[in-house]
Amino acid sequence: MIPNDTIVALATPSGSGAIAVIRLSGPEALYIAGQMFRSVSGKSIEKQRTHTVHLGHIVDGDRDIDEVLVTVFKNPNSYTGEDVLEISCHGSLYIQQEIIQLALRHGCRMANAGEFTLRAFLNGKLDLSQAEAVADLISSDNEASHQIAMQQMRGGFSNEIAKLREELLNFASLIELELDFAEEDVEFADRQQFKALTERISFVLKRLIDSFAVGNVIKNGIPVAIVGEPNVGKSTLLNALLNEERAIVSDIAGTTRDTIEDEIAIGGIGFRFIDTAGIRDTKDVVESIGIKKTFEKIEQAQVVIYLFDSTAFKAKGSKFKVELEKIKNKYPQKPLIVLANKVDKIDARELSTLKSQIPEVMGLSAKTGFGVEQLTQALLNLINTGALRNNETIVTNTRHYDALLKAFEEIKKVQYGLDTELSGDLLAIDIRQALYHFGEITGEITNDDLLGNIFANFCIGK
Repeated sequence: MIPNDTIVALATPSGSGAIAVIRLSGPEALYIAGQMFRSVSGKSIEKQRTHTVHLGHIVDGDRDIDEVLVTVFKNPNSYTGEDVLEISCHGSLYIQQEIIQLALRHGCRMANAGEFTLRAFLNGKLDLSQAEAVADLISSDNEASHQIAMQQMRGGFSNEIAKLREELLNFASLIELELDFAEEDVEFADRQQFKALTERISFVLKRLIDSFAVGNVIKNGIPVAIVGEPNVGKSTLLNALLNEERAIVSDIAGTTRDTIEDEIAIGGIGFRFIDTAGIRDTKDVVESIGIKKTFEKIEQAQVVIYLFDSTAFKAKGSKFKVELEKIKNKYPQKPLIVLANKVDKIDARELSTLKSQIPEVMGLSAKTGFGVEQLTQALLNLINTGALRNNETIVTNTRHYDALLKAFEEIKKVQYGLDTELSGDLLAIDIRQALYHFGEITGEITNDDLLGNIFANFCIGK
């Protein structure tokens, strides 16, 4: 059901600033604005053309609240498809609240989370996957997640799904037509062409499903645990990667007693580095808790960096190798990068000996920055960003991923039915289910609970 009331909300972040934007949307938006706004030109705001900006004052009776700019967007050429009005006022919290309270007194209702975008969806301005991309775009904090959200918001993902659904729907219509003439034993749908279509749909669905592994990483960032003995330079490495003094560094073993996390973008991809407490036997209760958390963070991380002190390799090399094997055996599926820190303090012969015993090791000096660039490249190499570079559709939304899996399963059933010459009525059941799951993605198939769950995660004002 499309709402018919007028809503208002602050569209910019809460708090004081140079300016704030207050948004109204609904059938009475222009009328309500006319009761509040006095243009310096004396013109009625209700009679102004769409996509125009007007200088004037927000007034409450004889009282001036603020000098503002009002932008008019008339239906259907607006974000929501309704009449929309945006008031750009000064960023005082007092002014913001006064204007919103005035709009409420004139008949507006406070917007719910994501209600402007919900109205855009209900009015056909966006499909559901595009609407969800709006939230992803707002929350994007690196180049890659921004690129994916923009591609989805422009309809790249929707168009791909819509095309598959349309072709499948055409064949479904022919199958359904056959059922109407069942007694005459006619075949309207060419089974060979239908097989070719299901193979192509299956291929595209598989590619989209596989892209979720990369998409989820890009959207949420890649957690990287930095582990090793105390005082080997984990905190110094974190500071070198972040290019700031984020972690406390000292010569005292066990300085880091809790995990420290921070995120940076490397090559447009977000990496969340976790500096953990050093792994060692200790009687210090607080440090022991930190070490326990270290293993918890390794469990949560997608990549593990094992760091050791190259100057101590001669004395502790066998111990380092044992620890390294423990991590490899316990977490065989996790990519592992092995770093020898403080290589600026050893000679070429010692470095050569070290590399002969641990072939995969990378030399590093976290203090001078040597090897940091090589490390960042190694991290990027762990991610297959080919699809991103080629501007292919990448799935980042768990709801879409689930619907694609279900659609893929139904298409496999259709393929099996075609191979075993299943009757048209049974084929039609599986085709309808596949179409249903396609429709779930773009919003042709939806319900109030689903919409409530999706738009509840939006910010107020969007």
